[in-house]
Amino acid sequence: MANEELSLRQTYLRTGLVLWIAAVFGAICVMPYAFGLAGNSLEDVAAKSGLAPLSLIAISIFQSALFLGAMTFVGLWASRKLGLGAPLIDARLSGRDLPDKLRTSVAQAVAIGLACAAVIVVLDQSVFIRMDPEGLGTLGSIHPAPWKGFLASFYGGIAEEIQLRLFFLSLLALGLRQLARLVNPDDSNLLPGWIFWTANTIAAIVFGLGHLPATAALLPITGLIIVRAVVLNGLIAIPLGVLFRRNGIEIAMIAHFSADIGLHVILPLLVA
Repeated sequence: MANEELSLRQTYLRTGLVLWIAAVFGAICVMPYAFGLAGNSLEDVAAKSGLAPLSLIAISIFQSALFLGAMTFVGLWASRKLGLGAPLIDARLSGRDLPDKLRTSVAQAVAIGLACAAVIVVLDQSVFIRMDPEGLGTLGSIHPAPWKGFLASFYGGIAEEIQLRLFFLSLLALGLRQLARLVNPDDSNLLPGWIFWTANTIAAIVFGLGHLPATAALLPITGLIIVRAVVLNGLIAIPLGVLFRRNGIEIAMIAHFSADIGLHVILPLLVA
């Protein structure tokens, strides 16, 4: 029993380390896109902050690493309490076989991600931009270079999934489950459906609102922009939560990465 607990602890720490390193990699990759979206170069941002460019990069990476490290290990702990987590990384690190349907799961994740990206573009163009052609039309025409979008997709696919699904959704669902057990102590269900959907919906809303600071740097925030952020991002966030529950965080990451490739690489190439 002691050896089993030690093995589980070692797998948890090793899986957490892999996810943390991947998340920091994503945080580094998103920098060119973030600067390009704001229309600033690294030198411009550094000059405004009074720091040397390398110092600015180092501080940004250090801060991201701290936050992502905490979210990774807390989220992995919380998700495991719910029967969730990172089963593919766990399997590889512990020497177990990967699922037989892995290729099917990956293909479905890619298809879901690209389909969500297409629906987001169509809905944005046909509904939201028509309601505010001057403001949102200008925002929709801003596309940093595809190579920057490709790099940024690693941040969306890895870091944002750790923040929103592995950390936020799992911690919220765990808290709701603990509250539910105060009312019904005999409930042994790790993750009741109503708890998952409550947490998944709230996580989707938070995911949408989390995109507003970047928008605020380009446009004044209005009610329409808030609704747009929640609706468009919720279109991908809800299925990502379902994939996380069914297949693990890795499959959700693949779907998110695929959606970002559609939005930040394929779309800019098509409209160029």
